[in-house]
Amino acid sequence: MANRFVLNTVSYHGSGAIKEIPGEIRRRGFKKAFVCSDPDLVKFGVTAKVTDLLDEAGIPWSLYSEIKPNPTIKNVQDGVAAFKGSGADMMVAIGGGSSMDTCKAIGTVAENPEFADVRSLEGVADTKAHATFTIAVPTTAGTAAEVTINYVITDPEKVRKFVCVDVNDIPEVAVVDPDMMASMPAGLTAATGMDALTHAIEGYTTRGAWELSDMFHYKAIQLISRNLRDAYAEAKSGVPASGREGMALGQYVAGMGFSNVGLGIDHAMAHTLSAHYDTPHGVACAMLLPIAMEFNKPAVTKRLAEVAVAMGVDTSGMGEDEAADAAIAAVRQLSADVNIPKTCDGLVEGDLDRLADDALADACYPGNPRKADHEAVKGLFRKIMA
Repeated sequence: MANRFVLNTVSYHGSGAIKEIPGEIRRRGFKKAFVCSDPDLVKFGVTAKVTDLLDEAGIPWSLYSEIKPNPTIKNVQDGVAAFKGSGADMMVAIGGGSSMDTCKAIGTVAENPEFADVRSLEGVADTKAHATFTIAVPTTAGTAAEVTINYVITDPEKVRKFVCVDVNDIPEVAVVDPDMMASMPAGLTAATGMDALTHAIEGYTTRGAWELSDMFHYKAIQLISRNLRDAYAEAKSGVPASGREGMALGQYVAGMGFSNVGLGIDHAMAHTLSAHYDTPHGVACAMLLPIAMEFNKPAVTKRLAEVAVAMGVDTSGMGEDEAADAAIAAVRQLSADVNIPKTCDGLVEGDLDRLADDALADACYPGNPRKADHEAVKGLFRKIMA
């Protein structure tokens, strides 16, 4: 069996990396940029860090910022209309997963209009053309949407999120500049950082994991475990240091891996929580991560023992079982240290049947290393009920 791996054509990393954007646009002969960013980033001047560079370079641009934290089908369809009316010939996505996912979907539909309903993109869609050329600039250290071949859209009518997986949606260029993440508040730093850790651990234990993806995920676990507390402290103090830069790299490295091998039950359940209760995605992932690790432990004990080592746990003298438990404990401690809640607001027993059905139908679930039935998933959800 062949193992496929898809990555950006070009990526830039480090402080000041956004200065490379105008050159990338000019060298490729594009004339106008369609900028996708969320309203808060526009309001607080984060988007302007990039658009000011476009202005200085004489590159015209138009802005689309009608994007919700959990982007909807309508956000995408409105964005397609705005792109077509803008006269732009390329896109720049600036933001967290919401902005980048919306931009991916807009670019995909723009080049594959037969998927204009958006719902038909769910799963592995048979698109023929690559999405509109995109430069992706993350402003959070978590989703790694700038390097993945998937995106998530919310269907409010059916009260669910759906995952789209498509090699044609990956941005050609990723610009990972920690300076673009400097305005992240502490809560968002924590949530997106734990999302990145979930990507790395689920990717390391997923059914599709293999040597190349292991290389990325193991390093990502190290980077995130080493830097998240510092990044959180920096966000609280307002004094930048090395933690933010470490997290910017760690989340990207995690994305390089999981995009190609999949995730598992944690993300399947987290998507469901966000769709039903508008729970921030990173918070949902973080609450569920140690619970999912405990559930999967019988199938991946050795792998979880290795996760403990990557997180800096001294496992000398421990057997695999004890070391796996130490990994779960380390995740719980890290989550507590960055003040992630332990329970989900609004989650009630009467919702569990629907939640379990949706989680088991989610595109992330098949990658889980251990099979879960309906009652098992309900039991996992109960562990985060208030």
